[in-house]
Amino acid sequence: MTKMELMAPAGNFESLQAALDNGADSVYFGVDQLNMRARASINFTMEDLPEITRRSEAKKVKTYLTLNTIIYDHDLSLIKTLLNKAKVAGITAVIASDQAVIASAKEIGISVHISTQLNVTNIETVKFYSLFAETMVLSRELSLRQVKKITEQIERDQIKGPSGELVKIEIFGHGALCMAVSGKCYLSLHSDNSSANRGACKQNCRKKYTVIDQETGFEIEIDNEYMMSPKDLCTLDFLDQVMDAGIQILKIEGRGRAPEYVATVTRVYRAAIDALYEDTFSSGKVDAWMEQLATVYNRGFWSGYYLGQKLGEWSKTSGSQATQKKVYVGKGVHYFPKAGIAEFKIEAYDIKKGDKLLVTGPTTGAKELQLNEFFVDEMSAEKATKGDSCTIKLPFRVRLSDKLYKMVEA
Repeated sequence: MTKMELMAPAGNFESLQAALDNGADSVYFGVDQLNMRARASINFTMEDLPEITRRSEAKKVKTYLTLNTIIYDHDLSLIKTLLNKAKVAGITAVIASDQAVIASAKEIGISVHISTQLNVTNIETVKFYSLFAETMVLSRELSLRQVKKITEQIERDQIKGPSGELVKIEIFGHGALCMAVSGKCYLSLHSDNSSANRGACKQNCRKKYTVIDQETGFEIEIDNEYMMSPKDLCTLDFLDQVMDAGIQILKIEGRGRAPEYVATVTRVYRAAIDALYEDTFSSGKVDAWMEQLATVYNRGFWSGYYLGQKLGEWSKTSGSQATQKKVYVGKGVHYFPKAGIAEFKIEAYDIKKGDKLLVTGPTTGAKELQLNEFFVDEMSAEKATKGDSCTIKLPFRVRLSDKLYKMVEA
């Protein structure tokens, strides 16, 4: 049995490195404005593609370029330029929804994954797109029963992609959900002339609203619920059923999320998938993993449509319900490689023994540590305050671009 592939998001180099360091089998990312997170994350440039592939190939991790927005005529030359650069850089595949992107990628020999934006919900659609694509990201609105029927039909009918291999099925396994069908929302286009389908969502659905009857003036305010803001998807506690449905690729949402989110969620799902194949998956482990997932950005968790629940899993609050948050402490100043000691300049909050710290950076990724021993002015210290330079022995290299945070209860 081929092991289920774990795909992690990368909105910048910090998140990319966090994904690579925490067990991702593949990463997906956008470049410039032609992806569905054009405004939600920093995004990479064309010039970053060789470095992305270099880092990923060093860890034997696949790379997927996301080009799944609506495409207009004035985008076509940029699309061709970007795909050619991706081809030269050695990108594994492109995730696409527009026929112009699909055709251009096929023309130059880049593998294609069909984006969830195309809302693939049945076997006949899979058969059609198998003419162009190796992998289908199914609609988020399907149940696992429906997904399993599709994967079984692919096997039975031997539906193959352009490479001659059986078509793979990919689903979203964790992260933010949109109230619209597979993310095709038009709210922010109507309100702000800012199209979600061009990667510029204003997240109108994450606000609280009052409904007014125009005839009577009667107002309804839904108590403690954001009626257009679904909780985040989480498949961890029924991952065995996901595997049984024949999924080949499990995708984590979050290209707009912080690197510690990518690190934590990737690490948890890596451990869970490994446990499934080692036959050590248990409810006790799930409880511990869920506690870890709760520490990073989330709007509460639910199982989406996979188990066939009724609607109504709405957020109770605006923004994250994470049990932890990070506060900026300082920046990296120097690293002494022979001694394995990092020097930090404390610029904001105090740190003390016992604190949980986080170091992030474009090359470092996201590394957490418990502060057991450190020095201020070459003297063992219990506390470091604003203006201090402190040194900490670390198992990883620290760079001038790195930032130091303290993790505190939210």
